[in-house]
Amino acid sequence: MKVPPAVEQAARAALAKKATEVVILDLRRSSSFTDFFLLASGSNQKQILAIADAVEETLRALHLRPDHVEGYPRQEWILMDYGAFVVHIFTPRTRSFYDLERLWGGAARVEVAG
Repeated sequence: MKVPPAVEQAARAALAKKATEVVILDLRRSSSFTDFFLLASGSNQKQILAIADAVEETLRALHLRPDHVEGYPRQEWILMDYGAFVVHIFTPRTRSFYDLERLWGGAARVEVAG
């Protein structure tokens, strides 16, 4: 699966802040609202914010800004919508609860290692 460079850069930015379980889901065959999900976990709320900030900073350098951001004040799940892809950054508990990997189980999956 060919992953767009911006999604790859966002994944690398998350890994640079020690994100875990970084996964890219290819939704092009199953979704009309976006092409890719980038999922990442942080061990605590402070790390979730650091990951989100690093992703936003990295993508801003590529002249990309999110169309919409949710969850930033709560810091349990931050969603950053870039149109063609959506970045989800979770605490482990929240990621397990929503289980997007299972929900989108038919999507091609790429694990991104640091």
